[in-house]
Amino acid sequence: MFEKLTLIGIGLIGSSIARAVQQKGLAKTIAITTRKAATLDEARSLGLGDIYTLDAAEAVEGADLVILCTPVGVYADVMAQISGHLAPRAILSDVGSVKGAVMKALEPMVPQGVHFIPGHPIAGTEHSGPSAGFPDLFVGRWCVLTPKPDVDTVAVDRLISFWGALGSNVEVMDAGHHDLVLAITSHVPHLIAYNIVGTVADLEADTQSEVIKFSASGFRDFTRIAASDPVMWRDVFLTNRDAVLEMLGRFLEDLARLQRMVRVGDGEGMQELFTRTRAIRRSIITAGQETAAPDFGRPHGTPETVALVQPQDVPDDAVREHGGGEDA
Repeated sequence: MFEKLTLIGIGLIGSSIARAVQQKGLAKTIAITTRKAATLDEARSLGLGDIYTLDAAEAVEGADLVILCTPVGVYADVMAQISGHLAPRAILSDVGSVKGAVMKALEPMVPQGVHFIPGHPIAGTEHSGPSAGFPDLFVGRWCVLTPKPDVDTVAVDRLISFWGALGSNVEVMDAGHHDLVLAITSHVPHLIAYNIVGTVADLEADTQSEVIKFSASGFRDFTRIAASDPVMWRDVFLTNRDAVLEMLGRFLEDLARLQRMVRVGDGEGMQELFTRTRAIRRSIITAGQETAAPDFGRPHGTPETVALVQPQDVPDDAVREHGGGEDA
């Protein structure tokens, strides 16, 4: 499908793209570039590509598809390095969870003749680093593309076909609409999870240990989301500030109404709300975006058995440079 694919950043998303492309034969050559030699060495040891370099400009030479897989906060620095080295008619894309700010920052640096098609695969786990990737990450998940109306339609169709070959359902939409939708489906839930788990982190030591010891499934799920890459999510909230604040405001209004129901003992109102929210859960399962298996499909058995099917955490330095956890 492509002669040369360049991946800038090789965390969860980048390494999953590399594995899937290799498995399906979608590119003749895969070039990988990172900022840290240790991360690049890890990618090399895993056999994720054909070319490995710390020089981003060198990595994009002759590439007909370049995908930015770093935290969005460093996109501008990366573009300053590669802008003059992108091949004519190359497709430039990304995997960031924010699109409006990305387009505003990068468009002035995109050379004439290069097709800039921002993207966002809505898939991920709370784990990070090159070792966290797996080829089926995108299967059955959505990938949103947000090209400007004047972008070459042939290039857009090529990228749609690429993500489709990785197993994704592909949707094309306006960048602003994407940011608003993702603010409520991903960004605000992450913000809430970080806040709830942060509250526990601030408790006195004895109370904190009891909360951890007796964690029920609800709190455990919050901690899974709150384990996502802190650098990546810091950048998401900084770059999608307006949409996040709008959706957070709506959430706080609804929370205030629920608070009143609890205070005045409005059982009927609570039951009506919980019935509606249960229907949302069922609709997500019906749409194929979640499993109806008990305990959210978590593996069960002995600790040794579970460990065999759970991705392992990676060192903090790998998280800082190449975070995963996108839409965990």
